Amino acid sequence: MKYSQAKQGRIFIIRLEDGEILHETIEHFAAGQGVKAAYMIVLGGADSRSRLVVGPEYGRATPVDPMTHELDDVHEIVGTGTLFPDEDGKPMLHMHVASGRRDSTITGCVRTGVKIWQVVEVILIELLDTTAHRRLEPELGFKLLKP
Repeated sequence: MKYSQAKQGRIFIIRLEDGEILHETIEHFAAGQGVKAAYMIVLGGADSRSRLVVGPEYGRATPVDPMTHELDDVHEIVGTGTLFPDEDGKPMLHMHVASGRRDSTITGCVRTGVKIWQVVEVILIELLDTTAHRRLEPELGFKLLKP
């Protein structure tokens, strides 16, 4: 286990609009507001053809070969995530959502493009006084949190 500490900063109440891409919009907002690190919760709707990363194709094989799932229709979503800067100082969101329709639910990472259906509400809590960041882990093929 690795860890560091942070202090709570500003709290933002955000409404994402129909057609926006979840991770892109949050990262753009954070950059514009000078938010370097945060945690958040989201709830609302994902449009059809939204894509989720739903696991590695081959268990522990490296580099990781991600599986994706495309939503075939509008889904309700609820999720949580963290935002930390990458090697270039850009805010990078890591968020998982559970998306449901009727009697089925699928859970995954939003990184490949979740398109907002009508509205998504976000509560974003800024983290201050932290050096935590994301760095590429070449063996795995993606950026990991370095507390």
